[in-house]
Amino acid sequence: MISLEDCLAMCGLEEEHILAIAEHEHIPEIAAAALANYLLHQEQGAEKIRDMIVDDIQNAYRRNDYKHMQELMMALRHFTAQFPEVGQADG
Repeated sequence: MISLEDCLAMCGLEEEHILAIAEHEHIPEIAAAALANYLLHQEQGAEKIRDMIVDDIQNAYRRNDYKHMQELMMALRHFTAQFPEVGQADG
């Protein structure tokens, strides 16, 4: 059976990024890893992932879930360090 760790290795992202995608898209982590892998092979796919994480941060803020917001902000920081070409999100 394929594990989440196998999927993480396949897509090249950290678990925190996959969890943010899963949260944003309301899908299981394995499906989020597959989506991440697909997006990272598409033009502007990394930007779409960045925008998902930013949306998750905004949603956590609106829910007053500051702990989760901080976790997501760290995930965003790690993501933009891994993919500096995505820069900062607009807005």
